[in-house]
Amino acid sequence: MTSRKTPIDIKRLAANEGLRLRTIRLRALADAPDAFGSTYDEAVARPLDSWAVQLQELATFVAVIGGEDVGLVRGARDDLQPDAAWLISMWVSPEVRGQGAGEALIDAVVAWARISGTRRVLLDVGDHNQPAIALYARKGFEPNGTIGSLPTPRSHIREHQRELQL
Repeated sequence: MTSRKTPIDIKRLAANEGLRLRTIRLRALADAPDAFGSTYDEAVARPLDSWAVQLQELATFVAVIGGEDVGLVRGARDDLQPDAAWLISMWVSPEVRGQGAGEALIDAVVAWARISGTRRVLLDVGDHNQPAIALYARKGFEPNGTIGSLPTPRSHIREHQRELQL
């Protein structure tokens, strides 16, 4: 159960908000380096225009509390499975975890996936990340049997795939 103290606004970023995306993504990578396929060093080296391209290709949502970006999630279409979309890049700032931002971000991607005509949403989560696993389970995501690991140099970190049928 969450105890929301402050209203949470969810905003979809526009193509001209590349710097905003870069800022929150770097915060996420610095805070939770073992939760993502890309690294902080890779992200910081990307040119600013690549962030704008990402915003054109991925549905990108931020959670905002008190005017500050405190969470991020992105939705991606699966090119090989037309009935599927991916929930990726999920992160909530440590100081607001447990206050509903994660749930609101998931809801935004699920709503986007429904509007996009997909029938299921997939995600990968690290086996060690019990709070995230519990959050996804509360939102109806179930393991689908696919397992894997993060790319090198963190290939020792195991993860599994979860799925939500829409």
